[in-house]
Amino acid sequence: MADNVLEVNDDSFDAEVLQSDKPVLVDFWAPWCGPCKAIGPMIEQLAVSFDGKIKFSRFNVDDNPLTPVKFGIKAIPTLIFFKDGNVAEQVIGLVARAKLEEALNKLL
Repeated sequence: MADNVLEVNDDSFDAEVLQSDKPVLVDFWAPWCGPCKAIGPMIEQLAVSFDGKIKFSRFNVDDNPLTPVKFGIKAIPTLIFFKDGNVAEQVIGLVARAKLEEALNKLL
């Protein structure tokens, strides 16, 4: 995983995501998920493009079951875009980079 994509878990989620002073993209994923593996490099590239403007993070749903339940995660990958501690947008599944860029630009 790239240095600019932070690994968050049930314990660090509130501090790193909900209390962040920047918008945050959270990638809810699991190690066995093929589409999750496919979207990972795209997220790492976007993290470089939006460095300093948006915080990028990954959340392993297998290791941390509490937070996904709070946000109604039923399929992965699910990308949730947070602004000021609130859900601004949600994208489910493997989508085109352009769709993710559009959602990220809306956060700014």
